[in-house]
Amino acid sequence: MVVEESGRRATFGEVFAVREFRVLFGSFALLVAGDTVKMLAFSVLVYARTGSAGLSALAYMSGFLPYVVGGIFLLSLADRVRPRRLMIVGEVVRVAVCLALAFAGLPVWAMLLLVVATGALGPVFGAARTATLPELLPGDAFVLGRSVLSVTSAGAQIGGLAVGGTVLTLTGPAGALLITAVLSAASAVVLRLGLPDHPARAGAGAGGNPVGVTLRVNRRLLADPGVRGLLLANWIPMMFVSGAEAVVVPYLSERGAPSQAGLVLAAFAAGVAIGDFAVGRFAAPGLRERLSFPLAAGLGVPMLGFAAGPGPAWCLALAVLTGSCLAYTLGLQRRFVEAAPEDVRGQAFGLLTSGQMTTQGLGAALAGGLAELVPAHLAIALTGAGGVLAALALARHLRPGPKASASEWRQHRVTN
Repeated sequence: MVVEESGRRATFGEVFAVREFRVLFGSFALLVAGDTVKMLAFSVLVYARTGSAGLSALAYMSGFLPYVVGGIFLLSLADRVRPRRLMIVGEVVRVAVCLALAFAGLPVWAMLLLVVATGALGPVFGAARTATLPELLPGDAFVLGRSVLSVTSAGAQIGGLAVGGTVLTLTGPAGALLITAVLSAASAVVLRLGLPDHPARAGAGAGGNPVGVTLRVNRRLLADPGVRGLLLANWIPMMFVSGAEAVVVPYLSERGAPSQAGLVLAAFAAGVAIGDFAVGRFAAPGLRERLSFPLAAGLGVPMLGFAAGPGPAWCLALAVLTGSCLAYTLGLQRRFVEAAPEDVRGQAFGLLTSGQMTTQGLGAALAGGLAELVPAHLAIALTGAGGVLAALALARHLRPGPKASASEWRQHRVTN
């Protein structure tokens, strides 16, 4: 276990010295890479069945759409069920879904329904994983652990897309889905053998309607000014980045280089990995928190460069710069842990993630609508301006200040 020292910067060596974190890290890498391959294979499978580009795109996004449902109605399960058990159930569900998509011969509508229905549990499984981190990595080690997982997520997405294309060529969609199922099964075994079976959090194990509890706790989280401000600071600037990403394909298509879109989108992810590694590794805890505001305000600046109609090479550079500024979220992590009460920490992190997924989808939709009104390069530039304005509006929450109202929460502990 990492020893917490106030104000001391943790190291990657200390983080990876914790055996349980290594287990979470390995299973998380398998999760992200497997999900990337799964949704790519599912999209190809639907296109092969229907010949519809629209249904194929819907299939690719169907794994993300249910996050809003799970985030609103089911998140209390992350605190009411033992975290290891919940994570293992998530892997088993993924195995079953992959096998059903590959070999059950379901019609397309049934496959879409299956992915959406099971995807609603995704925020719950993810919240159980994230809420376990502060128990394994106290103090600054938790922030560094989150940085490692963010870098891993970006790298696994890039690797999953690259490997997924090769796997699809060699095995076809069914073979790729089978490989994803095997990886998920292996992850379940790793979790079962390598992670302690911690109990559900205090006050979370009692009975009651999980939907009602989720709604009640979500209302209380959003009613707390400190928690609400940190949630918005995590959600809103990031929303404009996803909006810019959504218009990359139309923009490069207008310039006659649609084949470069994949590289530019990968550059956004590469920027995220670079920024999170640099800020997580080299910035002391206090500096990391002070960087949140300038980085959040700066993430929209590179997107303003699209107003000049840059070529693919400049697009890559601007995408990397934009993605690297998303490291602003690292400076919010410690404050969020302190603001959220321990007995509903799983739901708090689940709400954070669900809101990020939902607002990113909203940002993509808004930017897509904007691109119908103005040229694509101007739409990207306008999303950049929106990102700068959003950071300025949220400056009070992005800047470090007094600890959030965790003490008030402890006086009003959530009960079922």
